[in-house]
Amino acid sequence: MQLDYVILGVLALRRLSGYDLRRWMEGRGRYIGYGVQLPQIYRRLAKLTERGWVDFEVDPREGRPDAKVYRITEAGRTELLAWARSPFEPSPRPMDPDFTLRFVFAGQIDPRIALDVVRTELEYRREHDARSPAPPGPSQLEPQLPDLDPSWVGEVHTLAHEHGYATASAYITWLELTQARLEARLRRS
Repeated sequence: MQLDYVILGVLALRRLSGYDLRRWMEGRGRYIGYGVQLPQIYRRLAKLTERGWVDFEVDPREGRPDAKVYRITEAGRTELLAWARSPFEPSPRPMDPDFTLRFVFAGQIDPRIALDVVRTELEYRREHDARSPAPPGPSQLEPQLPDLDPSWVGEVHTLAHEHGYATASAYITWLELTQARLEARLRRS
């Protein structure tokens, strides 16, 4: 489950309670595109504790419930590294949150991992973008509703296609820029 790696990746940075993990996801982590509710976080933390990937200390709180403050264990580090180094498989869905999760939480471990993930995603997106069909033209339509105007339908589909094309183009441009920055960083080191 991807949430496991989000939790392990964040705990690799610092010790946090389940509540603090949720606040991180709503704050700095909101652009990752992986929103979850607090009960999900607590359930995953319990599973990760059972597996020995995290453990916790109880932090006594004056006038409110004590907090469990979690930290990643050696077994959790091993699991996070194994996931980070495993092959990345792009999703057919453009701008899938799984890419962002892998880029951030695997990429934070090593710039070479980040670069491999970006290269894989970029190659897939370029190939996919080149194969994207054009929207149907009015002559290709056989409206099944009497009120449908084929020229208007064609125009609406063209507008939607242009939106998708612009979004995909911006994403590919970001991937290219990111790849260049990562390559430059690795050349300097």
